[in-house]
Amino acid sequence: MSDTLNFSPRSKRIGLIVPSSNTNLEPDCQLLCPPGLTLHFARSGGYDVKAIPDSSEMRKFVRQSLEQNCRDLMDARVDLVAYGCTSATLSDGPAFDAAFCANLCEMTGRPAVTTAGALVEAIHQIGAKKVAFTSPYVTALSQESVSFLAESGIQVVNELCFERALSSLQQNALTPQDAYDMALKADHKDAEAVVISCTDYRALEAVPALEARLGKPVITSNQALMFACLKRLNLLDATLSAGGRLFASAAPKG
Repeated sequence: MSDTLNFSPRSKRIGLIVPSSNTNLEPDCQLLCPPGLTLHFARSGGYDVKAIPDSSEMRKFVRQSLEQNCRDLMDARVDLVAYGCTSATLSDGPAFDAAFCANLCEMTGRPAVTTAGALVEAIHQIGAKKVAFTSPYVTALSQESVSFLAESGIQVVNELCFERALSSLQQNALTPQDAYDMALKADHKDAEAVVISCTDYRALEAVPALEARLGKPVITSNQALMFACLKRLNLLDATLSAGGRLFASAAPKG
């Protein structure tokens, strides 16, 4: 007679499209992954990782064919598809982002989420109307991000990016300490939350310390993306401390 094994079920799968040089989205998503959920990544390349990712590069990147990525993820029988690059659609505004997300849905036959859209959704979730914004983007791309938020009904009361332009690899090399220090500098007395944008910015690990120091919610790209995905799959876990106040906001009231 064979032994009966005790194992946990795997009930849902998220498929994520990630830029090929990005190595921070995957570990961040794992930190926010509840039991029973598995994550499956398709890498999207075709860009110079040593170049400065400005607005034109982002617009070129996002318009590359997604067909192979989507086919690969559908082979994995995922339940939802997420696009893991914030600036790729932030640079083109909310209308483009919404159309791009709708196209992902059409191509896969699955619900879809973009990181830019998830960022807005997370800010609305915590009830913030005024935020401080920081990122490792070049100045022009940071300003386009501010415009994206403004068109989404969110006022940016302070904006801060790095003094030097960073390549994709240099953004990837930033640490949680960098994210912490920049967020403190970006904060403003009128900001109801601090937003840290970029999926390849290792910022999630700084969230608990930042929220304790600032006394207000802190939203990162990867945290927002996972929140939006888990919400659609009815898998939100408000006890995940790495998710900060955003995830705690999903706890049942009363």
